[in-house]
Formats: sequence, C-alpha cells, structure tokens
Amino acid sequence: MTTTALTARNDAARPVGSDTVLDVDGLCVEYAGAGEPVRACTDVTFALRRGEILGIVGESGSGKSTLITALTRLQRPPAVTTAGRVLFHPQDGEEPVDLVRLTPRKLRALRWTSLSIVLQSAMDALNPVMRLGAQFVDALREHDRSMSHTAAWEEARRLLGLVGISADRARSYPHELSGGMRQRATIALALACRPELVVMDEPTTAVDVVMQRQILAQVLRLRREFGFAVVFVTHDLSLLLELADRIAVMYAGRIVELASATDVYRTPMHPYTRGLRDSFPPLHAPVTRLEGIPGSPPDLRALPSGCPFADRCPAVMERCRTELPLLEPHGGRSVACHLHDEGIRP
Repeated sequence: MTTTALTARNDAARPVGSDTVLDVDGLCVEYAGAGEPVRACTDVTFALRRGEILGIVGESGSGKSTLITALTRLQRPPAVTTAGRVLFHPQDGEEPVDLVRLTPRKLRALRWTSLSIVLQSAMDALNPVMRLGAQFVDALREHDRSMSHTAAWEEARRLLGLVGISADRARSYPHELSGGMRQRATIALALACRPELVVMDEPTTAVDVVMQRQILAQVLRLRREFGFAVVFVTHDLSLLLELADRIAVMYAGRIVELASATDVYRTPMHPYTRGLRDSFPPLHAPVTRLEGIPGSPPDLRALPSGCPFADRCPAVMERCRTELPLLEPHGGRSVACHLHDEGIRP
C-alpha cells in the first residue's frame, strides 16, 4: 500500500463527531483454574467514537478474543471479568450503562438494537437447520413485536441485498451458501436492528483474499451508510491498515500501543508494533528481506516482572526486565515502552 492511498483512506473514513459510544476503563479478565487464576486481559483502557473503526491486533494468545467477549458479555466460565468497566453511551442521550454490571434482562434488550457481534466462523454462528431468512425474522421480531411476519421476511431480503446476496437466498439453508456468502450474511444479521456498535471477531479469516476484499469494502460502505462504530479484531495488521481509523496493538493481555492507522504504518513507536508491520511484504517497494519477530509470546501463567516483550525485543534495556511499562500518552497516541520514557527511538 502506498502512503498516499493510506492517508486518503483514513481521511475519508474519519468519524464526523468526537462523541464516545464506548468507554472501556481498566478492564481485567481472568480464567479460573485449579491453581492461581490466569489473567488474559489486564487494565485495558480505550474510548471508541461514534462511526469509528477501531482495530485490535496481536498474535494468538494476546487477549484479543477474550477482550471482545468481555466487551459483549459473551464470555463463559472459567472466564470472568474481575475489574474495570465498559460504559456504553446510547445515542438518544440516555445515561450511559456499564455493560459489566448490567443484568441479563437489560443486556438482552441492548443486544442487536444497540450492540451486536459478527463471529469468526459463520457456519458456527448460523443455525444449520433454519432457513437463512428465518434467522433474520427471529431477531427482527424479538426486538420489534409490532413487526409482522411478512414484513420481517421482506426486511430479511432487503438486508441480504445490502451485502450483495440475492433476495431469493433467504430461503436457503446455511450449508447451501458459500463461505463468503455465509460470512456476509452474518454481517447483515448483525445490522438487522440498526445497532450503534458492531464487534467483529476476525470475520475474514475463513475466506480467500478476493472475498476478504469484498467483505472489507462492504463493511466500509455500510459504516458510511448507517454510521455504526466497529471494533474489528484480527491478527493481520496489514488488513487493519486499510480498514481501521485507529489500531490498538495487544501483547500478553495488554494494549502496548494505540494510534491512528497512518501513525502505525509510518511511525510505529513500540518495537512489537514495528515487528508486526515489518512482517508483511509491501506491495509497492523494493524487494527487501522480511524480518520476523523472534521467539514466542510469554506464558500468561508466569509473566516476567518487567516488560513481557523484553526477551524478544531488539532494543531491550536493563530497566525493561525489572519495570513494567504502562500505557502513556505521547502526542495524540499512546504507547507502553520505556524507550520513549528515555526519549530513545526504537
């Protein structure tokens, strides 16, 4: 990707307003076990603006999926949120609600109408023994009791059309659709009740690159049309550079850098972010040797006392091994790295 194209895309996608739809503060999630609980997310803090796409990226085991199941209250035992809050700010001006402490009944009322989720595997997310349209009808009539059965079927066909699926496919079963069609159908289903926030958990993982591009283009188009905010989780940083307004980089359960997509591409501040960026070959640049990130992520059951990335970091200092860096603001972005405390560029 060229830097000119990246800048133009981010300028076009920047949200109009700066009001907040989701405010996450000090969120911690642990997994209980026979021994000491394992903390998979630690002190996660960020704010999401209306209409913004926030990408969350990191290696497997960095805490991405744990974070989004905690945000949407979909985690199951042994996972439990032990600290922090997730404030959802309704667009109608009502008082913000803490999703962490919301009762199941009130949470159910918010799902689909205010916040929804697109899961990684569409075949697992869709009911295999129900026609596709019937699953839309269930969601629509559950949240709008005044909608007739006929009107709900018409709306299901219209929603499928929004993601490029023929209306007659509403009568199909999930196994009769291609993988790309199933994934697009789950996106349409998530938008059925016009939510303000859509959480997407690696929705393009199971499709080929051509379908991936189509899905991303449709997400951007639908975001412009309906104005919803997106939390988009993936392990593919190159994908987020084209899609997201801002990117949160996670490592060992913590956010280690939070910046605009342009800043992450041009001037990553954390050595881990730089390693992720340099792991993907550029489309328009001289051929160079790719440098991966050596080693493996740390065991969350036995994290070091200092920076968890220290053993893999090419710019490690003695301080890094004994003192944990905290996420601190640095000129419109945030980073957790002692290199910037010392004023040293990685």
